[in-house]
Amino acid sequence: MLPAGVRPFLVSGNNQPWFKMHIGKKIGVFILGFCIPALLAVAYSLNFWFEYSLGQFRQQTLEHEYVGIEQQFTRESRRLLQLARLYVPILQTPGESLLKGWLEGLQSSNISLFHLHQGKVTALADGKTRVSGQIIPPAGLFSTLDKEAFGAVIVNEQPLQLGFYRFDDDEALIVTRLLTPAHLQSLGQADLIHSVALAPLQQQVSPGQHLKLASQIQVPTLIGPVLALQVKQQRDAFERLEWQSLLVVMLLLLGGMLMVAAGYLWLRRGLLKPFDRLMTELKEIDPSARRYTHVSGSGGAEFKVLADRINNLLLRIFQQKERSRITLESIAEAVILTNNKARVIYLNPQAESLLGLRSQQALGRTLDTLLKSDNQLDEELLNFMSSGSRVPEYSKVTLQMQQPRIMERAVSNLCNHKGQVIGVVTVLRDITQEETLKQQLRLKASVDGITGLYNRSAFEERLPGYAEGAETLALCYLDLEQFKLINDNCGHDAGDQMLVMVARAIESCLQGDEMLARLGGDEFGLAIRNCSALEVARFLKQVVRQVCLQILPCGGAHYRVGVSCGVAFHRGPCSAPAELLKDADIACLAAKRKGSSQIHFFDDRNKELANERNAPKWAVRIARAIEDKELLLYFQPIKGLNGCCRRQRLEILLRIRDNSGRILPPAQFIAAAERFKLMPEVDREVIRKAFLWLSEHPQLWPEICISINLSGNSLGSEGMLDYIAEMQGRYGIPSSCVCFEITETSAIQNRTRAMEMLNQLRRLGFAFALDDFGSGFASYGYLRELPVDYVKIDGCFVRHLATNARDYAIVKSIHDVCRVMGIETVAEFVENQEIMDKLLEIGVDYAQGYAIGRPKPLEQFLQWEKRHERRQQGLHLQEEYASLA
Repeated sequence: MLPAGVRPFLVSGNNQPWFKMHIGKKIGVFILGFCIPALLAVAYSLNFWFEYSLGQFRQQTLEHEYVGIEQQFTRESRRLLQLARLYVPILQTPGESLLKGWLEGLQSSNISLFHLHQGKVTALADGKTRVSGQIIPPAGLFSTLDKEAFGAVIVNEQPLQLGFYRFDDDEALIVTRLLTPAHLQSLGQADLIHSVALAPLQQQVSPGQHLKLASQIQVPTLIGPVLALQVKQQRDAFERLEWQSLLVVMLLLLGGMLMVAAGYLWLRRGLLKPFDRLMTELKEIDPSARRYTHVSGSGGAEFKVLADRINNLLLRIFQQKERSRITLESIAEAVILTNNKARVIYLNPQAESLLGLRSQQALGRTLDTLLKSDNQLDEELLNFMSSGSRVPEYSKVTLQMQQPRIMERAVSNLCNHKGQVIGVVTVLRDITQEETLKQQLRLKASVDGITGLYNRSAFEERLPGYAEGAETLALCYLDLEQFKLINDNCGHDAGDQMLVMVARAIESCLQGDEMLARLGGDEFGLAIRNCSALEVARFLKQVVRQVCLQILPCGGAHYRVGVSCGVAFHRGPCSAPAELLKDADIACLAAKRKGSSQIHFFDDRNKELANERNAPKWAVRIARAIEDKELLLYFQPIKGLNGCCRRQRLEILLRIRDNSGRILPPAQFIAAAERFKLMPEVDREVIRKAFLWLSEHPQLWPEICISINLSGNSLGSEGMLDYIAEMQGRYGIPSSCVCFEITETSAIQNRTRAMEMLNQLRRLGFAFALDDFGSGFASYGYLRELPVDYVKIDGCFVRHLATNARDYAIVKSIHDVCRVMGIETVAEFVENQEIMDKLLEIGVDYAQGYAIGRPKPLEQFLQWEKRHERRQQGLHLQEEYASLA
C-alpha cells in the first residue's frame, strides 16, 4: 500500500493518448521524412540513370550511323572510279552494242558516263552527245586533276558523285551519279535519319570531329569548296524510349508508395492498436493495490514477449512493494514520509503509536504540529531538501510529551527518476533509555569507584577547562608511601579503606576551588589555580600532615602512610596542562629521592629533571635507533702504566645522534633507556656491532681487547647469555678479545644473577671488569666473591687525586687490596699528567681518561692506532736521546 498522496508511477490518464499520438507521429514523420523522400530520391536517380544511359545509347547509335553514311558515300565514290577504269577498255573496243548495254544498266542508277577528249566533255549514250536529264560537268573542272580521282561536286546547283580516270594525256573517262534526295536518304536508316543533303561545309572540322556534330559529315570533294552531307535526325526516333523509361520510373515510384502505405496500415494494425490495448491495461493497474495484476499481451508474439517482461517487472515491483510495506510496518522505528512542502503523507504503525493518532488524521499536517520538539523541524526539513543531499543526516531531538523522550532522527531525501527531491523520509528511534544509560556510564567512567573522586581520564579531560583563564596553575602529583605494605599484610580491602581515608583527609583541606582526583593505584592528582607557589607549598604541607595522621588498625597493628608531593607550577595562561601533569610526576620522583613525605617543585633548569621529562621521547628515539641499527659506537683507549700490557685495551662507548645531527653522550639517554626497560636491547645491539667490527679486522685479534658494558637490567635478562654465545659463534671472535664491564651497584643489586652469569661467561673465556668501584660503598667481601679480572676505580676518587690526600689513600687502598687478590686496577677520569704520576707512584695498572685519549668513532681506530704508534716511537727516540745526553 503506497502512502496517501503519492501518485501512481505507472500510467496516468493523460499518458495513453499522448503515447499513442507520439508513436503515430513518429511513424508519420518517418514515412514523410524518410520513406517518401527516399522513394523520390530513388525514382529521380533511376530516371537520371535512364536518361543518361539513353543519351549514351543515342549518341553511340548516331555515331555509328554517321560512320556508316560516311563509309557508304565513300564506297560509292570509289565504285564510280572503278567503273571508269572498267569502261575504258569498252570505250576503246569498236562497236557500240557492248557500250550500249552497259549504259542502259547504268542509267537506271542515275549513273552517267562522259568522255573528256581534247578539253571537251561528251556524254556517252547511244552515240548521242547528250542524254535528257544528264548534267554534263564542265571540262574546266578536270584541268587540275591527275590520272584518277573521285569525290563529290556541285554542278549547276546539282550534287554529283564523280569518278575521273585519265587514260591518255588529253583523254579521260568521267563517271557521275546524280545525288537525288531519295538516294541520299537511302544512305541512312529510315527510322533514324529524316533527310540527307549535300552542301558546302559550313565549319572546317578535323578528321573524326564530324562524328560529334551530328549535323554535317564531311565527304571527299573533287574540285571546289569542301562539301559535307547535311543530316537531319528523325524527331521521334528516341522519344519513345524516353517515355518508356519515364513510365517505368513512375510505375516503380507508385509501387513504392503502395508498399509504404501498406506498411503504415500494417504498423497501425500490428503496433498502434496492440499498444493502445496495452496502455489501457496499464492504465487500469492500481499501484497501491494489495493484489498483483498483470497485462494480457495480445497482438502477436512480439507483444507476448513484451507483456511477459512487463509482467515480470510488475511482479518484482509488487514483491518489492510488499517487502517495503511489511518492513515499514514491522520495524521498531517510527517512519514519517513528508512531501516537498514538509507536509505528512504517510505514517507507519510505529509512528501512529508514537504520536497517538491514525495515519489519515496526520495527512497534510506539519512535523512541528505533530512532534512537540525544541527544534524547528519544518525549517530543518525544507533546508535539507533544498540542499539536495543524497547522504542521510542524523541528529537528536527531544520530544516534549507526557514523558520527554530523546529520539535519534535520520532524514533522507526522497528523489524521483529525474533526481529531483520530492519529499523526505524521517526515521525516529527512541534512545531515551540508551542516553540515560550513557549518562550513568559516563558518570561511572569519570568517578573512581573506591574513593568517589574523579578518575584519571576525567581529571585530564576537565583539566584544560579548569586551567582556562587562571593566572597561575599548580598541578600536584601525590604518591602514597608504605601503601604496598598495607596491601601485602592486610589485603586489598584494607588498602581500599586506607585510600578512602586518605581521600577524605585531602578533601578536608580543600577550600572549594581545587580539583582532586585519584589517578590510579596509590596516586592522587590535585589542581590548584590562582595561588602563589608559597601558598601551594603551605597547602601541601597541611595535606601531608593530614594524610600522615590517618591510622588503619589491622591484625593488632596500626598502619600509617606517607605522601610524596611533586608540584609543577605555571604562571600565566597554560595551553598544555597535560604536559604540566607530567612535570609534576617527575617532580614527585625527585621528592621520593629526597626522603619520606617530601615536597618538590619542578624546575626545568634542573638537568636531571629535564632528562626525566624527555625520557619518553628518548625512549622512542632509542627504540627506533635499535630497530634501524643507528646506534653509534665510540672507543676510548686504556693505557697500561706498568709496561707489562701486551694488548691495546679500549672501552666501547655508546652514542646516539639527535634530530639536529648532534652526537649525544649516554648521560642524556641511558636513564630513559633504563626507565623504560630498553637497556637489554641496547646492550644486545652494542654487542652485535662490536663483534661485527672485530670480525672485519681479524688482524687486530692478537693485540687488542675491547671492554663492553653490561647494564644491571641485562644481568637479569633472559637469553642474554645465549645471545652473547650466538654472536661469538656467528662472527668467530676469540674470547681473549672481549672483556665485559658491570657496575658495582648493579652487581650488588643483582648479586645472585650476576654471579651465575659471570661464571657462565667466564667458562666461555671472557674477562670481566667491575666498573665504578668505590661509589656504592661496597664491602671488599663482595669483591672477593665476584669472579672479576679488573677493578675500575670510580672517577670521583681519581679526579682530585693529585691534590686530595684522602682520595689518594682510598685509591691506594683499593689498589693494594686488588693486587693481593690478583685483580688488576684501572683508574678512570685521568685528565692530566699530575694524576698519572700519582697513579704510577701508587702502582695502578691502567689509566683511562682525556689525558690518555678522548672518545672517537670506532671506525677511526685504525687511523688512531697508526698515529699512536708514531707518537710512541717519537717518545722512545726522545728517551734514548736523553739517556745518551
